[in-house]
Amino acid sequence: MFFISKFLPYGKQTIDDEDIEEVVKTLKSPLITQGPKIEEFEKDIAKYCGAKFAVAFNSGTSALHGAYFALGIGKGDEVITSPNTFVATSNAALYLGADVNFGDVEIETGNLDASKIKVSDKTKLISPVHYSGQPVDLKEFSEIAEDNDVKLFEDGAHALGAKYDGKKIGSLTYSEMAMFSFHPVKHITTGEGGIIVTNDEEYFERLQLFRSHGITKNNLVNEPHGDWYYEMQELGFNYRITDIQCALGVSQLKKLDSFIKSRRKVAKIYDEIFEDNPYFDVTIEKEDRESAYHLYPILLKDKFVNNKKEIFTKLRQEGIGVQVHYIPVYKQPYYQKLGFNNSLCPICEEFYKKEISIPMYPTLTDEDIEFVKEKLFKVISEFD
Repeated sequence: MFFISKFLPYGKQTIDDEDIEEVVKTLKSPLITQGPKIEEFEKDIAKYCGAKFAVAFNSGTSALHGAYFALGIGKGDEVITSPNTFVATSNAALYLGADVNFGDVEIETGNLDASKIKVSDKTKLISPVHYSGQPVDLKEFSEIAEDNDVKLFEDGAHALGAKYDGKKIGSLTYSEMAMFSFHPVKHITTGEGGIIVTNDEEYFERLQLFRSHGITKNNLVNEPHGDWYYEMQELGFNYRITDIQCALGVSQLKKLDSFIKSRRKVAKIYDEIFEDNPYFDVTIEKEDRESAYHLYPILLKDKFVNNKKEIFTKLRQEGIGVQVHYIPVYKQPYYQKLGFNNSLCPICEEFYKKEISIPMYPTLTDEDIEFVKEKLFKVISEFD
C-alpha cells in the first residue's frame, strides 16, 4: 500500500453554489422531467452555437443514435468515422444496422485525416470527431461529402466552445448536425447528457420523435380519439433528459466561455514548459482553429513507447491521473468479430502507442501545473 498526498485527475467537473441552487430550484418545482428547463437548455445551446434547433438527450451516445436515425442511416449504408474515438461514435451506426468504415488520423492532432478516407457507393455519412477539442478540417470534409453526395456530421463531444475558421463548432456552416456531450469531464456537465444541433426542421422533428419512444401528438396519421390521443410513428427509445439535469446545464452554460478561457490558458502554459523537452511531443493547434482543449494529449518519444505501461502506472502512483485516448475502435473484440483488420490504420496505431492524456480542466493552478511537469519529467526520465 502507498499513500498519495495529491492526485490530479485528467478531467473533472467544475460545480459551484449557483449551479447547485439552480438544481434545487428545479427539484422544488412542479416538473422535474419533460418540463420547461429542457427547452430552455436546448434554446440556450442553439443560440450559443448559432444553430436554429437543438434536441437534448440523456447521453452523448443516445444523441449520436438519434442523429444517425434522423439522417436516415440504416441497413446497407456505410458510415465513415475516426478510429481515434470512444466506441459510441461508430456503435451508433451499428445500432441502426449500418456498416462502419474507419479512416486513418493525423499524427500531429489525432484527428481524422480527410485524405485517408475512402468513400464507396455504400457511404451515406462521414462522421469526423473533433478529437481533444480541436476541430477537423471541415472545409475539406465538406468538399468530399459534396463531391460524393453524402452527408457530413460532426462528433463534437470534445469541442463545445471550439472554433473553426472563426466560427463556433455547432454553427453548422459545413455539416448537417453536430453533437456535444455533457459528461462530467467535458466542458460543461449535466451529469450525463448530450445534445444535437441542426438547422433543418425535419431533422429537428425526427430527433424529438426518436428521443421519446417514437411517439408524437403532431402530424397524426389517424383521426384523434380525443385530447389524450398520441401515436407511435417510429420505433424510438426513451432517451429523454430530465429538467434536473438541464437546470444544471443552463447554469453551467453561462460559465462556458470562462471555462474555455481557463483551459486555453493551461494549454498555453503546458506548451511553453514542455517545448523541446526530451521525453514527449505535444499535439499542435492549427492556425485556422481554436481548440476547446477537452484533453491535453502528450505523445511519448519513440525510445519510451515500449515503457508506456510502466510510465502510465507510475504517473498514477505519483498523483497524476493520466488516461489514454483512445484504443483504436477496430481493435475492440466486438469489432474484430466483425472482421476488422487489427492493424487497419497505421498512424492511429502509432498515435495510440504514444498517447497519454494529462490533467486538463479549468481549476488547475500554477502549482498544479508545476506538479504535473515535475512528475512527468521524473517518471519518464527513469526509463531514459
